[in-house]
Amino acid sequence: MALETADIILVRTEKTYRKTIENLLWASRYNVIVIPLAAGIFYNMGILLSPAVGAILMSLSAVTVALNAKLLKL
Repeated sequence: MALETADIILVRTEKTYRKTIENLLWASRYNVIVIPLAAGIFYNMGILLSPAVGAILMSLSAVTVALNAKLLKL
């Protein structure tokens, strides 16, 4: 089988694969909302974030993905 012949195995179980996809979708959705918000795209509608708040929100994306990956061990 492929597992015996592979030099490197990136995803060993279906659970790991599902968690990887979940993290990718979470980060993508989060960034689609927060990046334009932080860039001032919605300034005409009266929505503007300070750079510090934008940085905190973007950091939360990484923290959320890391915590979600840690849940894989539970």
